[in-house]
Amino acid sequence: MTVHLTEGEGYSQRPVARRAILWLLFLAPFFYLTYGTANWLASQQSHVPNLAFAWESRVPFIAWSIVPYWSVNLFYAIALFVNDSPEQVDRLAKRYLTAQIIAVLCFVAFPLTATFVKPATAGIPGFMFDVLGGFDKPFNQAPSLHIALLIIIWDQMRRVMGDAVRVVWHIWCLLIGLSVLTTYQHHAVDIPAGSLLGLFALWLFPRNGPSPLAGFPFTSDARAKRIGLCYLAGAVLFLALAIHGLTVTGYAIFWLWPATALAIVALGYFGAGAAIFQKQTDGLVSLASRWLLWPYRLFARLNVRFWTRKLPPHVALADGVFLGRFPKASELSSFAAIIDLAAEMVPPSHATEWKSFATLDLIAPPSEKVQLAADTVEAARHHGPVLICCALGFQRSATVAVAWLVSTGRAANAQEAEALVRAKGWPAHLHLAAEAA
Repeated sequence: MTVHLTEGEGYSQRPVARRAILWLLFLAPFFYLTYGTANWLASQQSHVPNLAFAWESRVPFIAWSIVPYWSVNLFYAIALFVNDSPEQVDRLAKRYLTAQIIAVLCFVAFPLTATFVKPATAGIPGFMFDVLGGFDKPFNQAPSLHIALLIIIWDQMRRVMGDAVRVVWHIWCLLIGLSVLTTYQHHAVDIPAGSLLGLFALWLFPRNGPSPLAGFPFTSDARAKRIGLCYLAGAVLFLALAIHGLTVTGYAIFWLWPATALAIVALGYFGAGAAIFQKQTDGLVSLASRWLLWPYRLFARLNVRFWTRKLPPHVALADGVFLGRFPKASELSSFAAIIDLAAEMVPPSHATEWKSFATLDLIAPPSEKVQLAADTVEAARHHGPVLICCALGFQRSATVAVAWLVSTGRAANAQEAEALVRAKGWPAHLHLAAEAA
């Protein structure tokens, strides 16, 4: 495929190229300095532990897999140039930097060593292994920085490829991921840790919008603080399980997943807000958020199933407007529009018009957002049935339903509107709205 640039397009890429070169001039020496320092510190210890599963002894050494392994270095540089603006270059570089800093800190705090001895190799693979051995040592294991950077680069490059090339890219990235084992550079336990780190870097610097932690304002809401502390306690518990469990089995590394998810949710309640879930106004959720916060979302779905198991999925309020829990895919065909208040829930695949007003669970939604959602309900109902939902449908969505009933004159006040909702057999809990007032 040949790409032809006009003079204007070529000129527009010059700032991108300049920014990419500047970042490379910093990132490359920073990597080798910090990575090498961590290696040296580990080498000074009399004993460096290792974490390996018994089944890993059956993983074959595949000499040629050093080629995809090494290719990460090439794509690391190329990806910086595959951007539309200097700001996008900055975002990618910040992702790289985040992964590198956190990984090196882990290498220093928890040094591990690879134990498998590489067989002698010749030819091009042998040369590449020799070069690799010139600066790399059998330390710096978990999290696998190779895997973390692979995830970041994979996400960056896949967006600029056509369908056929993207399939090839996915396969090549899979080979890179497998190569960390087949080159005997890493043990299997390093891979999930590296994946978690890569997803965190994507989440911290999202493609659509600012960082969820940008300008972090610590909340003054006492209820939000208490909820945040509960989630933080859960994160600490899972972290303790991981640290203690790793003395017994490498599988304990997976406890870091819910620990990370709960820590992020805690940050949301401490002040970062619903932005931590990275849910757009059309209901789409970023890939990083989907995977990184999956343990929390699993709990949220189980919670919905438990509390609503004896209830209908929704109830009719008036004039084609319904109130209910978060819908399943099979229930969407009944509605022309969904008014969604649940920041934490990921919508099923749908063709329904989706309007997301993302709010956190268990705390009062902002009054401005409630009124905006209520106005959207009124506008949407003229085009067909509308469902107002949150996770359970008891608080956030009920608050919007009450606001809609009052603002459209269908109820004289919030108390009358709440009574109307309850008369439909739906357990609305509007004490949060009262606290907000």
